[in-house]
Order: sequence, then structure tokens, then C-alpha cells
Amino acid sequence: MRTNNYNGALQKPIGSGFNATSTTNDVIAGVNLTGKTAIITGGYAGIGLETTKTFVQAGATVIVPARDIEKARKNLAGIANVTVEAMDLTDFNSINTFAEAFLVNSRPLDLLINNAGIMWVPLRRDARGYESQLSTNHLGHFQLTAKLWPALKKANGARVINVSSYGHQIAPFNFEDPNFEQQEYQTLVGYGQSKSANNLFAVELDARGSKFGIRAYSLHPGSVNHTDLGREAPMELFQQMGTHDAEGNIFPEVEKNLKQLTQGAATTVWCATSPLLNDLGGVYCEDADIAELDLGNIEHLMSEPSSLRGVRPYSVDEINAKKLWVLSEQMVGITFNTD
Repeated sequence: MRTNNYNGALQKPIGSGFNATSTTNDVIAGVNLTGKTAIITGGYAGIGLETTKTFVQAGATVIVPARDIEKARKNLAGIANVTVEAMDLTDFNSINTFAEAFLVNSRPLDLLINNAGIMWVPLRRDARGYESQLSTNHLGHFQLTAKLWPALKKANGARVINVSSYGHQIAPFNFEDPNFEQQEYQTLVGYGQSKSANNLFAVELDARGSKFGIRAYSLHPGSVNHTDLGREAPMELFQQMGTHDAEGNIFPEVEKNLKQLTQGAATTVWCATSPLLNDLGGVYCEDADIAELDLGNIEHLMSEPSSLRGVRPYSVDEINAKKLWVLSEQMVGITFNTD
């Protein structure tokens, strides 16, 4: 039996019993997280907030590292067993400070949900000169996972979940110019390569971590209504995709097919808790099941969200996964030793 997902070897639906309409309540049914500790980046808005609520309801203790502390505390007010800590995924020192504070107590980390992300932003660079979507969506999470590795090993069965997107189909990872220093910046291309990076990171992380019982997954939450991702997007982008009319209104037939937040967070929760995945890892999931490889056989229509499915081979490729790991270490300035 294959123990890794190099080149999409395990990318086959397993008949989970769930689908695009399944909610977090559906997939968490019968799961007890009492005594478990979870860290959820961006766990205070959108599907991250739904993930936090679901884990707490199942008995987990949740820590939410947040760039916007005030917003996080406001959104999480009244939810028990949640702690908000300061962290900025584009700030190397901020990530180290957060991780070191967690490690002080030598407690295990059962679930690391790399959920926070940005999209549709103008060209911005972090203090190191890295493009902001790559910095936030991948590099920050790579560093955070590396720093928390000792705690993940202590859990004896930890899972790391990278919230990716169908957007990985927009672009493979550009190893020659990941920070748009030579090419003209295109925001969706930047987003696409950061999501391809999420997938590749999960593939390699699982291959390296499975010997310690650490399994990793990436996922597409679906096309979800009422998230913060589109807050900076110009209306022209939505109109080009065919989802909005000339006046900026979403087409009713598109809106009715969008997932609600409880449905959008369902695949994250499924990846984090399903016993069906105990012996499977490194896979890209969607609709609370493992996705199929997209070999050009799936017709995608932006106006039909249910057609936005499948995982591209370049984002589960073994050579790309290993290459990205080395490049990420170099860009972040750390050695991610998984021994």
C-alpha cells in the first residue's frame, strides 16, 4: 500500500458518505475532541471561525493566532476554551514568538489548521520583499509548522491541514520568479501559485511526518458565501469570472449554488477528524472526501461552483514538492528538520 501521495497516487474518492451539502455538524458527529489542542490560523473569521466553533463544541481547546487581535476577540467573544494570541504570518519574528510561547509548556499539539489566507490583493511585499500572498498563504505557515514540529510529534497522531483552494488550478508554483520580480504582477496568478504551494507542502509534509503519526492534508473548501476573501477585490474581477452582472450584483443562479459557512468548513473538519484518513495522508480533498486528479477531463465553469473540482498533477508532483520544501527553507531562513 502506498504510504505517500507523490504524483497523486492516493487521489481517489473513498466514499466518505458526505458531499458538497454536508455541514460541520454532519462531519463532526460522533467525534470527541476532549483533551485535544488545536491551533487555527485565521480562526476568527469565515470558515476559520466555523472551524473554531466546531472544534470547541466537540471538546477541544483552541488557540487562535491573529494579526487583528481586536477583531479576533470580538468575533470569538462568548466561545469557551478559546485563546487569542498575537501573530502575523508575514512577520518572521512574530511567528517565532508565538510558537516559542506555545512550546514552553511542552504540551502536545493535536491539530494545526493552516487556514488563514489572503486573495485578490494588489502587489504588496513583506519586510523581506516577498509577495504578500505567497508570504501569508504558504511561507508563514511553513515556518509556523516547522517551529511547532516538536509539539506535533508529541501528539502521537497529529494532523496538519492546509486550507488550499480550487484556485491552485490558476497557476503552478513558479520556481523561477515566485515574487514577481521579473514578470508583471497578476493577483490571481499570485494566489494560484500560493495555493499550489499549499498542496505541495501537504504532500511532502505527510511523506516526512507519517513515521511520527503526523498526517497532512490540503483541501478546497468550495465556493463559499460570506467570507472575507473578496474584501479587496475589484468588481471587474468577479464580472470577468461571470459571477456578477454589470451592476455588480451576483447572479441568483450562482449565489444559490454557493456553500454556506458551515458547509465551507466541513472539509477542514473532516480532514482533521475523520477516522477514514487514519492511514491516508498528503491528499487534496474537497466536499469532505478525497478529490480526483484533474487530467483535463473535468469541465470547469465559474458560473457553476460545483464544477470547480479536482486537483492538478503539478500540485501533487513529487519533484515539485521536494523542490518547494528546499526553496521554502531558503526563503524563510530555517531548516525544517523532520527527524
